[in-house]
Amino acid sequence: MPTLSTYWQNHLRVAFEESAPQLYRPMLEASLAHVVMLAEQGLLPAERAKALLSGLRTLLAEEDDRLEFDGSVEDVYFLVEQRLAAAAGIAPSELDVQLARSRNDLDAGVFRMVLRENVLEQARLACAAAAVAAAQADRHAEVLITGYTHRRPAQPTTLGHVLAGYGEALLSQAEELLSVYDELNVSPLGSCAFAGTDLPIAPDRLTELLGFRETFTSSYEAVAGAEHLVRTGAVQARILATGARLARTMLDWMTFRWVVTPDSYCQGSSIMPQKKNPVVLEHMCSMAGAAAADLAATLNNVGAAWYEDSNNATTDVQQHLWRAGDRAVRFLTLMHGLLGELEPLEPPTPEEIVATGATTTAVAEALAAAGVPWRGAHTVVGTLVRQAPPAEWTTELVADAIAKAGLQADDTVVEAALAAGLRPQQVLDRPQTGGPGSAAVRTTARRVDERAGALAAEFDARRAHLRQAEDALTAAVDAVLAGDRT
Repeated sequence: MPTLSTYWQNHLRVAFEESAPQLYRPMLEASLAHVVMLAEQGLLPAERAKALLSGLRTLLAEEDDRLEFDGSVEDVYFLVEQRLAAAAGIAPSELDVQLARSRNDLDAGVFRMVLRENVLEQARLACAAAAVAAAQADRHAEVLITGYTHRRPAQPTTLGHVLAGYGEALLSQAEELLSVYDELNVSPLGSCAFAGTDLPIAPDRLTELLGFRETFTSSYEAVAGAEHLVRTGAVQARILATGARLARTMLDWMTFRWVVTPDSYCQGSSIMPQKKNPVVLEHMCSMAGAAAADLAATLNNVGAAWYEDSNNATTDVQQHLWRAGDRAVRFLTLMHGLLGELEPLEPPTPEEIVATGATTTAVAEALAAAGVPWRGAHTVVGTLVRQAPPAEWTTELVADAIAKAGLQADDTVVEAALAAGLRPQQVLDRPQTGGPGSAAVRTTARRVDERAGALAAEFDARRAHLRQAEDALTAAVDAVLAGDRT
């Protein structure tokens, strides 16, 4: 290995080691399509096209890519040329693989290819997690718990209500992934450096052979643009941020013994033999922070760059996006598994929920439903809470608090208020759409499951389109090698 300059040792080597495992094979695939297109357009002599295609297939068939930085080339783009010349049995000076192509449009196109595969996997897992959340919401639609706001007991709800809500959040993320996928799956190939070429190339053919949805309209934006990069980073950070919030909540549920702490997601203590630590939930929260940092780095790089081809806004953000993408896949895999194993253990009893004061809003609403003005009802309940916990309220205490507030209420109203304070399970009968009522939760769960299935089908169709393009590329390469351009 030659002695490396400071720049080569401290940047090019590191950049190569980060990017080559991600970009090398997609770059070979993109090159197959490019050579096919050049041959079909009559821009390459037939024998040279055949040599290049045979060489590219040889490289793709190799199991060991030996992606080591030896200082003979500066980056993975020149590594492809170096290896292709050897595999094709031609001199480097005879290479045509970069004819009518720049590192700029190749880098932009190949990275879109990398991102779209990762986004498809994130989407598959988001849809699967939403379906599991829906199934668990349906199962646990009648498991009462205390809902919290600002880390304080607030109102009765159910495990199912919370899980159905998270299912809806996952659907929102999957829908965003669908939009992001369609935006990034636009081919920049044929833009060259940014201004195209005078040669009669066929960018739409590259789009077809590589499974892109459409071809660029502005060759400048195709190379200089970063909207799809920012959106990809944002949805990845969003997936983890929202999931981390549920992870923290699940950690509370396990701490309260409301749900089972699953052995398969725990570590033991190095000193305390009784400990079963669900530290995976802590790691998931840390992963969310890392994804947010990668998004921030992406935004900072893009915002610090010129609107032109610039490493700041394109090449240098790649590591952040594929790192965050891998993290999103692992996070969703963990969340899917945790949701699937979620089982009630010792959820709070109605009496324990009452003791937290979580039913007092229902008391105020019972008074309001009987004609007591809401603000007055709120004042009455506040007075009662300061005097005694709801389980110790009596008919006389409630009636006295109402009277002291200057309000009128008969015995029927007083009894209704007392009952509301002692029966958190009455939320199970609440008919409001989207609420904690068991029927409403099951309706939400069913809608989440149906939408998750529909979105999964959308992504399956896009995945199938990529596989069809792979088959079309194989057939096109075979045709050129056979000398049949029809």
